[in-house]
Amino acid sequence: MTATQRRGRRIMMAPGELDAFLTEQRTCRVATVSPDGRPHVSALWFAWDGTSLWLYSLTRSRRWAELRRDPRIAVVVDDGEEYGELRGVELSGTAEFVGEAPRTGEDCPELVVPETLFAAKNFGLDTMPHDGRHAWLRLTPGTVASWDFRKLPAR
Repeated sequence: MTATQRRGRRIMMAPGELDAFLTEQRTCRVATVSPDGRPHVSALWFAWDGTSLWLYSLTRSRRWAELRRDPRIAVVVDDGEEYGELRGVELSGTAEFVGEAPRTGEDCPELVVPETLFAAKNFGLDTMPHDGRHAWLRLTPGTVASWDFRKLPAR
C-alpha cells in the first residue's frame, strides 16, 4: 500500500499525471545504503508499468551489492530547468530481484512487460537485448511524493 502524501498537496501530481510523467521520463537517481550507513546515489534508466518502477542494473555494481545486503531503496525522477517548471517524483520502498542475475533472456513471464517497455523506450526495439551483465530490480513503492511547480500561481 502506498502512503498518502501529506505535504505539498497543492502541487502534487494527480495519479494520471504521475503515470504519464514516469512513462515519459528515462533517467532516475537511485539511492541505496552503504554498509557504513552512508547513502549512495547513482543514475539509471528505468521503465514504469503503472504500478512498479523497473531498474536494469549492472550486477557487478556498487548499487547491486548494496541492495543485496540491504534492499531499502529511494528513487527520484525529476525534470525542469526553471523554478516554475520543476516537477518530479520520489518513490521509496524495498527492491526486489526478478529473473536470473545476470539476465541472459531465460523465460520469465514477470519480465515480459517491463522488458518490452524498456526496450521500446530506451533502445527503440521490440525485444530486450541481453548482455549478460545486467539484471532486473523492481520497486513497488511504499511511499510516493510528487511535485509539479507548474501548478503554482504565477508571480
